[in-house]
Amino acid sequence: MCVRRCLVGLTFCTCYLASYLTNKYVLSVLKFTYPTLFQGWQTLIGGLLLHVSWKLGWAEINSSSRSDVSTWLPASVLYVGIIYAGSRALSKLAIPVFLTLHNVAEVIICGHQKCFRKEKTSPAKICSALFLLAAAGCLPFNDSQFDPDGYFWAVIHLFCVGAYKILQKSWRPNALSDIDQQYLNYMFSVVLLAVASHPTGDLFSVPDFPFLYFYRFHGSCCASGILGFLLMLSTVKLKSLMAPGQCAAWIFFAKVLTAGLSILLFDMILTSATVGCLLLGGLGEALLVFSEQKGS
Repeated sequence: MCVRRCLVGLTFCTCYLASYLTNKYVLSVLKFTYPTLFQGWQTLIGGLLLHVSWKLGWAEINSSSRSDVSTWLPASVLYVGIIYAGSRALSKLAIPVFLTLHNVAEVIICGHQKCFRKEKTSPAKICSALFLLAAAGCLPFNDSQFDPDGYFWAVIHLFCVGAYKILQKSWRPNALSDIDQQYLNYMFSVVLLAVASHPTGDLFSVPDFPFLYFYRFHGSCCASGILGFLLMLSTVKLKSLMAPGQCAAWIFFAKVLTAGLSILLFDMILTSATVGCLLLGGLGEALLVFSEQKGS
């Protein structure tokens, strides 16, 4: 059982790393900055692969009632916000910066649990939230590659992530499984992003993309769709096999690995102040992992 968990954890880390690096390559190196089309493509591939997996018996999707589907609709809207804003932010920001800002979603969740659900919060979790917030708050003033547009979309992204996770935690047990939720997210995202591609101008701008007919672009887009699907499956498997603390530890390890390798592969100017902010954010997440393990 321990070997199986390690294999699942390593698979998750590999998919997480490969997915982020591939997306960053398409968005920043190839500069394919048409998020409705890029994210629409990823969710279309994810939805098709999940549907095929269901038909082949590799994944279980339960037939849900209309009330369950309609109740889940606000979460699907937030999911579209997560991937759209995340795509726009990642195209402008370095991966370590993006992940540091992304982690502030945990502060929103912690605040909601403390203020609205009146849950008891451990000192380690409070310190974690403060460190995460301080790291993200100091980054814009110490980032030598500061991009206001990137930070704006990162803030939208983290608020959507926080709200999505709050809705997910408050969902009725056994009403919709993680796979059911993701299947609905995929279906809704494909439709909404396809409709949005016209008013955003992405549909008419894409013919001007210089690498539209290059094999590097085609291969990277195919890889991004498949890797996104594999990351989703490995995440669901990770959560089903491990306690919350163990799951958080693997996610933390995957983020550290991805951030570290991205610095070697993509251009990023590191100053002592920037490194300090990133390390503070890492310390905050490490404390969060510690508090999850103590709680479990």
